[in-house]
Amino acid sequence: MQAPVDYLTDLLTETVNALANSFVVAVPRFVTGLVFFAVAYVAIKVVLAVVRSLFRGVYPESQHLVARMWVTVIGVFLWFGAVLVLLDILGLGQVAASLGTGAGFLALGVSYALSSMIEDAVSGVYLLRDPDFNPGDRVTTQSFTGTVRSIELRKSRFEQEDGDVVVLANRDVEKRWTKEAPE
Repeated sequence: MQAPVDYLTDLLTETVNALANSFVVAVPRFVTGLVFFAVAYVAIKVVLAVVRSLFRGVYPESQHLVARMWVTVIGVFLWFGAVLVLLDILGLGQVAASLGTGAGFLALGVSYALSSMIEDAVSGVYLLRDPDFNPGDRVTTQSFTGTVRSIELRKSRFEQEDGDVVVLANRDVEKRWTKEAPE
């Protein structure tokens, strides 16, 4: 039988050795993670700057909101991917896999919950890109006739002849509208 002092000495020695071995394994991973994070940060900033300038060329100034939305979506995906890779570098691959799976289910739930808002945004992009649907145009929708006052990402505003402003979700406008012939 081992004496209590010898047991405590052995326990302390094993603990210190295990801690030292953990540091030997963790320090290179941590340094690699820092280098990866620095490179990913610069790369993501460059990619987003290129994407931003590309979308500025594709979308006119009046549609800058659409371009910013796309840049934000691309940025979120890039940063999420970088975080997952960083977790894997740090030896937390199972955590990264769980986060990836969880994020997929979360995105599925959010997209279902926000499906009408997403439909409005997609319809808004179509209306903003449509050369026949512009502010100042007189249009007839399913429920009224009015002049297009503004087109936003999720809704459009119409001014009726009596001066009232009607706000409609873009999905309702995009389904069916007719441009009136100029007088």
